[in-house]
Formats: sequence, C-alpha cells, structure tokens
Amino acid sequence: MYAKSGHPSILLKTLGYSPKLRIVDFFLDNPLFDFTKKEVIEALGMSKQTFYKYFTDLEEYGIVTVSRKIGKARLYRMNLKHPLVSMLREYEAELSLQIAEREKAKAQNDGQLS
Repeated sequence: MYAKSGHPSILLKTLGYSPKLRIVDFFLDNPLFDFTKKEVIEALGMSKQTFYKYFTDLEEYGIVTVSRKIGKARLYRMNLKHPLVSMLREYEAELSLQIAEREKAKAQNDGQLS
C-alpha cells in the first residue's frame, strides 16, 4: 500500500534504486490508487527537483497517466495497459515465484537435516 514499508521491492533489489525506477515501483506497488505528485514525492522522500526530472518521461511515454482532476490538482496512476508496465508486473510475479520455490526447497532441506 501507499505507506513506506522499509523493505525494498524485488524490482528495486534486482534492477537498482534509480529515481525513475523508484517512482515506477511506487506506482506498481499501488496499482489501485491514484496520487498527486506531492504525495508521491513525500512517500518516496525524494526531492522535487529529482522527481520532476524523471516523472516527465514517465508521463510522456504513457507509463503513468492522469486518472482524474480535482480542482487544479491532477492525480496520477500507473497505466496498467502499457506494454512495459505489463512486462514489469510479469517480471515481479515470476521472480516472486522463483524466490518462494527456493525458500520452500531450503525449508524442506533444513527439515531433512534435523
């Protein structure tokens, strides 16, 4: 959900902690919600300058889109129909399954050794 978990996601662990990827990861972790730019900046603890430097590309390429407007404020959401977003979601799901299988095998092996 929207709150900071303190634990890096699989996406960030495997692909790095670049500002652009952190923004993408935030929206991937919150696919059902929309946010103002200010909310994203605060949630990520990122400077406005860094955020705007990278957010423009994400919006321009349609990875993040305006979901609605409230007064002058625009709220943004991950574009789940974008091919790159679909690929990243599949990547995360596949990697999660691999990690779970590894942990399961490890637990079974630890159980056999006891």
